[in-house]
Amino acid sequence: MEITTQTFTTQMSLPSSTHNLPSQLSADDVSRICQLIVQQLADLLPTIAVWTVYHNLNTDKRQLVSPSVVDVSNITEYQHGSSSTFAESALSILCLHQEKWLQADLPILKIIELSVPEAYHAYVCCVGEQSLLAAEYICICTYEILSSQQQHLLLNQAEILSQYLFMYKERSRHLAEIASLSETLGRAEHQLRNPLALINLYAENLRLALPNGCLQEQAILIRQTADELSCKLTDLLCQGQQARLEIKQHNLQTIIAESIKALQPLLEPKNIQIHYPDKPVNIIVDSWQMKQVFDNLLTNAVYFSPESGTVICNWHIYNHEVLVEICDRGSGISESDLKLIFTPYYSRRLGGTGLGLAIAQKIILAHQGHLWAENIPGGGTQFSFTLPINRHR
Repeated sequence: MEITTQTFTTQMSLPSSTHNLPSQLSADDVSRICQLIVQQLADLLPTIAVWTVYHNLNTDKRQLVSPSVVDVSNITEYQHGSSSTFAESALSILCLHQEKWLQADLPILKIIELSVPEAYHAYVCCVGEQSLLAAEYICICTYEILSSQQQHLLLNQAEILSQYLFMYKERSRHLAEIASLSETLGRAEHQLRNPLALINLYAENLRLALPNGCLQEQAILIRQTADELSCKLTDLLCQGQQARLEIKQHNLQTIIAESIKALQPLLEPKNIQIHYPDKPVNIIVDSWQMKQVFDNLLTNAVYFSPESGTVICNWHIYNHEVLVEICDRGSGISESDLKLIFTPYYSRRLGGTGLGLAIAQKIILAHQGHLWAENIPGGGTQFSFTLPINRHR
C-alpha cells in the first residue's frame, strides 16, 4: 500500500505550554487516555476499526491501543458467501497493522488517506514520533468517506493525544535528568566533604600557631569560607537528593515574603521591586523546599531584569490547583534555550552552576506539580508552575 499525496487539513501548531494538562502522567495514564480517545472516535465516527500506536517509555516499546479493531484471528470463517467483503476488509486491516504503508516523513497532525481496496477508506494522523521505528499515530478505517466535520473531529482528538504524549515524554525526560543530578550530587558529597574538613582543620591549626594580626585574620577567613562552602554543599544535597517532604499547610504569601527578604542583597544594587498578590493562598507543601523554588526562580528573574525593573509574581486558583507565575521584563529566552533551561548544569547566567532551575523542577514534580517557562509578548520571560491545593500527605 502507498500513502496518497492528498492532504485534507492544514498543519496545526501545538501550544507553547502545557499548563492546562495534568501535572503527573504515568504510562498507565497515557494508556487510559489513548483508550478514551479511540473509544470516542469509535462512538462518534462510522468506523470499522480504530486504533492508536504510541511509545511506552516504561517498556521502551511501541504499544497499540484499540477497543474496536476487527478480530482477524478467525478470518477464514468469513471467506464464503455474503461475508467475503468483510473478510477482505479484515485482511486489509491486518495489513495496515503490519505498517507496510509507514514512511519516515509522515507530517505531524495532518490527516492522510491511505490507498486501500475500494471496500472501505483508511485515514492516518501522526501524533508524535515520525521515525519508522517509533512512529506514533491514530488510524481509522471506515466504509464512508469522512466529511470535513468528521475530519475536524479526528484532527482535534489527534491534537489532544499529541499534547498528552508530549507532556508524558517531557516529564519522563525531566525525571531522568533529576535522577542523574541526584546521583551526581551524591558523588560530590564524598569527593568534597573530606577536603573541606581538612581545609577547616589546617586553617584552625594555622590560626592557633600565628600571632595576632593580619595572617591570623586570613587563617580565620579561610576557615569561615570552608564552613560556608560546607553549608552550601549541605543545602545543595538536601535540594537535589530524594529527601522526604515535610508537608504542612502554609500560606504562599509567607513563603515568598521570606524569599524576597533573603534576596535583598541582589535587589538593592539593581533597584528592583518584586510585587506579589495581597491575597493569601493556603496549600499543603514543604515550606523549606518551596522557598528554594522561589529563591531559584526569583534570583533568575532578578539577574535578567533591567535596572529599576519590576518582577511580578501572581497566582490564580483553578479547580483544585493553584497556578503561580513569575514574570520579568528582561530580553527573553531563545527557543533553543527554552528547551534546555531545566537541564542540569545548563546555565545562561555568567558564573551560574546550571542547577537552580533543575532543582526547582525536581521540587515541583515532588509536590505533584508542573514547572515550565515561556516568553512574554513584548519582552521578558514567565516561569509558571502548578501545585495541588490539597494532596495526600
